[in-house]
Amino acid sequence: MNLAVLLIALTLLLSMTTIDLEEIKIKLYQKLKPSGWADVLKTFILSDDFDKILQELLRQSQDGKRFTPMVKYLFRAFEECPYNETKVIILGQDPYPLPNVADGIAFSCSNDNYIQQSLKYIHGEIENTVYPNQEYNRITDLKAWSNQGVLLINTAFTTTVNKVGSHYKIWEPFMSFLLDVIQYDKPDLVYAFLGKKAQEWSISIPETNHKFLRTHPASAAHNKQDYWHSDDLFNKINACLIRQGKEPIIW
Repeated sequence: MNLAVLLIALTLLLSMTTIDLEEIKIKLYQKLKPSGWADVLKTFILSDDFDKILQELLRQSQDGKRFTPMVKYLFRAFEECPYNETKVIILGQDPYPLPNVADGIAFSCSNDNYIQQSLKYIHGEIENTVYPNQEYNRITDLKAWSNQGVLLINTAFTTTVNKVGSHYKIWEPFMSFLLDVIQYDKPDLVYAFLGKKAQEWSISIPETNHKFLRTHPASAAHNKQDYWHSDDLFNKINACLIRQGKEPIIW
């Protein structure tokens, strides 16, 4: 059984009553091998804790609750960000709650090629601070940032359609594991925590790291602001990287 069939079965559950979770986990693990994240995340992916996450998503599907993104996009942020080149983690809150929009990379919305509000505000801030008076290409698919070593993730990797914040608890064990294991192996990462839920995880990161705590760009939309003011976040991230002798990000 190929991965596509397994993921569709898990997400939709229209006719099957049993799902081989072990096979699904192995397939997800194998998809992470090219980027180098497979062995980093293997302990969790093959654990009972990940079983519980998949079982909860399974239960919600059986109850008729749609969630986003589709399971095939679940770890796309890791697939597109090479582990050995990871140098920045931008942590948001949860995926876009609209169906068929979230693509597995936080703030990215390549599935419908329409720039969602959060990304629109991010682009506006980058245009104003990083590229003032220059032409700036507002892309919908942020894999170009991922490919440069920016891990764009949310505190919850899924959410119920049209219900923001519904899966935070489901993903807490994974987030705890991820931040613990990555800071051990990569103590010089630069972190940006966007929004209150993301900022709650900042205490998990040592004070020796560069940590930027900012409002979530969706808050600017909620407050009907013209701009999302990040206090020059993207230039400051690059300044940290340059001081570390690393290539800055082309935003």
